[in-house]
Amino acid sequence: MAIPMMMRPLTTFFSSLALLSTLLTGSVAAADITVSAAMSLMGAFEEIGRAYETRHPGSKVRFNFGASGDLARQIAGGAPIDAFASAAQKEMNDLAVKGLIAPATRVNFTRNSLVLVTPKQGPRLAAFGDLASASVKRIAITNPKTSPAGRYAMETLSYYLVAEATKSKLIFAENVRQVMDYVARGEVDAGIVFASDAAARPHDSMIATVAAAESHEAIMYPVAVTKSSPSPAAASAFIATLLSVEGQSILRRHGFASMK
Repeated sequence: MAIPMMMRPLTTFFSSLALLSTLLTGSVAAADITVSAAMSLMGAFEEIGRAYETRHPGSKVRFNFGASGDLARQIAGGAPIDAFASAAQKEMNDLAVKGLIAPATRVNFTRNSLVLVTPKQGPRLAAFGDLASASVKRIAITNPKTSPAGRYAMETLSYYLVAEATKSKLIFAENVRQVMDYVARGEVDAGIVFASDAAARPHDSMIATVAAAESHEAIMYPVAVTKSSPSPAAASAFIATLLSVEGQSILRRHGFASMK
């Protein structure tokens, strides 16, 4: 029987968890691996990396953080990366079409939501519709050409019918952390970021509202081992750590949501 599309992310998650769980206790040769990951994952992945190294003595994981689109282009250009974790499906799909990831290792490992944030001393906003107000002069989002957060933001502005009214107000940042920097310094009146980014810096901004789930594409993060990885077993072991109870707990502590 065909699996309904809505059920596939969870089915993939559980089947991958069962497949990879043996790597948590199995023998994996010590190796140094490099993982490219979306900037929004930085805090959580650094902690998960330490957990991975504890589970696998002698192994080291290095991270390359950035906008998902930039990271995908680096991999397509031959960058020596062992695993890739994206903030959206598009970038992973692009690599899959080019045969640059190992498809059996691909799994959605966490979810996120989108929030509207304002400076502590900025204008008091209560809804995305308020962005059309004359009191809002500058709105920071990530570059939608390279960053999934920016694409989600543009979809959300369209959903709330303020895309045209805010077009001239948009300030494009390289990544979500830069958006948060702009907001924290009061250089913009509002920013649109992932909930996990706002949770990581609670003293730098106020959350005005959360975007409705239907206002943008579902925010699910996929991860996969690259086809060119010289250490695919070690990269798969990192993904197993990511899917483990410990890894999932770390992600939730950093503001992400479980796939369950």
